[in-house]
Amino acid sequence: MRGIGLRILSVLRERPRSVAVALFLITALAGLGGWSARHAAPEKIAYTKGAATPALHHPAPLAPAQLQSVLDRIASGYGEPVGIAVREVSQGWTASTAGDQTFPQQSVSKLWVALSVMQAVDEGRLVLDQTVAMGPEDRSVFYQPLASRIRASRPLEISIADLLRHALIESDNAANDRLIREVGGPQVVTRTIISKGLQGVAVGGTEREVQTKTAGLEWRPEYGVTWIFKQARAALPDTVRDQALATYLTSPPDGATPDGIVTALAALKRGELLSPTSTDFMIGLMTEARTGQLRLKAAVAPGWSLAHKTGTGPDWRGASVGINDVGLLTAPDGRTFALAVMIRQTRQGPSARHHLMQGVARAVESYWRDSHADAQQQQARTEGVSKLGA
Repeated sequence: MRGIGLRILSVLRERPRSVAVALFLITALAGLGGWSARHAAPEKIAYTKGAATPALHHPAPLAPAQLQSVLDRIASGYGEPVGIAVREVSQGWTASTAGDQTFPQQSVSKLWVALSVMQAVDEGRLVLDQTVAMGPEDRSVFYQPLASRIRASRPLEISIADLLRHALIESDNAANDRLIREVGGPQVVTRTIISKGLQGVAVGGTEREVQTKTAGLEWRPEYGVTWIFKQARAALPDTVRDQALATYLTSPPDGATPDGIVTALAALKRGELLSPTSTDFMIGLMTEARTGQLRLKAAVAPGWSLAHKTGTGPDWRGASVGINDVGLLTAPDGRTFALAVMIRQTRQGPSARHHLMQGVARAVESYWRDSHADAQQQQARTEGVSKLGA
């Protein structure tokens, strides 16, 4: 279908009189694409959100074959659909398996909310130390420690900086949703993603909207009290929950590709998305993340550091949805790798999930040790030849 579309565009450029016909055919093809997406199996969905970046005239560097082979083996060994991507930040190569497929992000999408907030700070639309008042209407769903500090009689006064800390370090849903409100809504976050030229990442809305819809409900303010939300969800017929979850998995509004995530994280690390101060602040918060201690972080070797964000979706019928960990893994010599490990839906227990993610981090560390040793040996040989020549 893509090839047909390109031929139509070629006709459009060469034959101005064919504009009407070409536009009609493009519209028809777009409709067929939407129909096929709605009827495709979840593991075959692969879409991209964001503006297309200009095509480069030189190909991207090839990923190391040995690392690629290890990642393929790790992915196939898990036994369920997973997406893995590793991008070397300075050299630009990407090793991945199912890297172009779409997976639900869950709380990983908080990264793009934070990016939008920091962009607003860079532009002077927001100030980190400005305070906002959070009332009962700011409660969200699931994990939201801030909600316990909200009182109807006395709003919670909190700064934008602290909201970011709660969203990225604690993965607080109420903090994230209030940040979306402060920046101007989900559509503003989407515009930020597009303006940065990022592909393969998206934000589906506030956590309370995405999570209630995934459960088969529509958001109501009273759902901000966790037990009321869980009670309403439990009262739904199983068929309703089945359909809602199937719809979410087929085309997750918060979907992203592993390749898209590591490309965005690498650009963030290189300072291409935000000012130096905002870049350091955001990555610093990711370094302090307290979630997912047994995921990527458990495999970080001495001398290495990890700045990351996890995502964890709901459990239903013995399976878990959206189990993810993404981040920036930095070696002792400062060389940094962007990582994304994403699981769409799994019946494997926590230990298997942790083993998968830790395996990816260890594979990157092993690759670095081998390449670092090779570089040192090459340097020693070069210095030896220089001394002989002298």
